[in-house]
Amino acid sequence: MIRSTLRLYPNRPTPVAGLVLGVALVAVVTVAAVPLRDQVGGTTIALLLVLPVLVAGLAGGRVSAVVTALAAALAYNLAFIPPYGSPSIALVDDAVTFAVLAVVGLTTGTVVAREADRRRIAEERATALQVLNDEYELVQRERERLLEETTRIAVLEQVDEQRAALLRSVSHDLRTPLAAITAVASDLRDRADHDPETRDELLDLVVTEAERLDRIVGNLLSMSRIEAGALSPDTQAVALDELVTDSLRRLDHLFTKVRVEMSVPADVPLVDGDYSQLDQVVTNLLENAARYAPDRSVVRIGAHAIGADQVQFTVEDEGPGIPPHERERSFRPFTRGGTSTGSGVGLAICRAVVEAHGGWISVESGRSGGARFVVTLPVHR
Repeated sequence: MIRSTLRLYPNRPTPVAGLVLGVALVAVVTVAAVPLRDQVGGTTIALLLVLPVLVAGLAGGRVSAVVTALAAALAYNLAFIPPYGSPSIALVDDAVTFAVLAVVGLTTGTVVAREADRRRIAEERATALQVLNDEYELVQRERERLLEETTRIAVLEQVDEQRAALLRSVSHDLRTPLAAITAVASDLRDRADHDPETRDELLDLVVTEAERLDRIVGNLLSMSRIEAGALSPDTQAVALDELVTDSLRRLDHLFTKVRVEMSVPADVPLVDGDYSQLDQVVTNLLENAARYAPDRSVVRIGAHAIGADQVQFTVEDEGPGIPPHERERSFRPFTRGGTSTGSGVGLAICRAVVEAHGGWISVESGRSGGARFVVTLPVHR
């Protein structure tokens, strides 16, 4: 790559041009100095003839400098050493001057040409490195652009997947309670001969399904706020025993076929949190436990302090549990297990809310093989 780049530079030394320039300067110096050869010493003229050698070395390289040095020595011999026009040298001083001129010219021309070559090579290498650096920066910018494009495409694909999951969730989870409410309302309208007990059961079913519908819509709205980054807890002192008791009272119809064991002492420290958001966490965990708990099984709810700064809240069922390789995935939005009938956002909301409160949530195996959700929250100061 560097060799191909160096061939592009027009300022490399050309021996022919350097030689022509050097010989021409030798001729010019000779012609100009001939009228002065009787007034100016031979040493001065010899030094003047060294200048064309330097110019030839800079312009054409070592070969041009050597040939120009020989031409300068020959011109000095013919034009400035008596007898003029003859290569013979009569005096010893003239012979020494000629020899010194030849040696100095050859040596100086060679050194100057060599240094000029080194300078040119260094400049060309620096230019080549700059070209390579520019090309590298172009490649890096293109790589970053492609990476941004790939990330954008991945985000769009994820949005499409979540949109499709949301549509599936809405089409299934919202239509189920609506269908039940519609059926009960139609039955009550068409048949007025229901006894009071049956009518109360039907009305309770309407209330239950309406509450379920409200929880689904609330979860979907909370998920949209979480994805928009608009989840900001309004923290206050929250008593877990009161929070769990209120949630169980509101969801008591979900636990008609299971037994609930609650172990949340009244002296558990108050947690620092947003009551409505933590209520949504507890509600989702209790509803999840009721959904998977087998008939006549036990759902265990507990809470205890961890040191002086944290409170741990647990909800455990005796259902099928969650395999270890799916536990982290279960907290992703719109993710359902193989037999799940939920919307797929409840656990994702739980994690987002708990982490927004400075805590964390995890799932593990319960004592009977079911799922045990563990929520850790900070103590209110």
